[in-house]
Amino acid sequence: MKKGLRPLTNTANPEPQDKSSNSWIIWAAWADRITFEYIREQTGKSEAEVIKIMRSELKPSSFRLWRKRVRHKSLKHRKKFEYDRRQLNNKNYSLDDE
Repeated sequence: MKKGLRPLTNTANPEPQDKSSNSWIIWAAWADRITFEYIREQTGKSEAEVIKIMRSELKPSSFRLWRKRVRHKSLKHRKKFEYDRRQLNNKNYSLDDE
């Protein structure tokens, strides 16, 4: 994916420069618009490996909050994100027709 096509994430924490580090993986996992597929492309880590890293690096309460957030966000998986965007666009077009 080209860098210009990736959605920008507004965050108080800047993106770590070393994409192979755990700090970048944690940063990307917290970002809503960065998918697990993109994390795998950049680091080679699967979703299960990202979860293990998050579990070991975060406090238990922070990990629970993150899991709850990821479980209910459709943006962390590319197919769900693209489907939701299509649904949103179709809804907007149908509103314009009225």
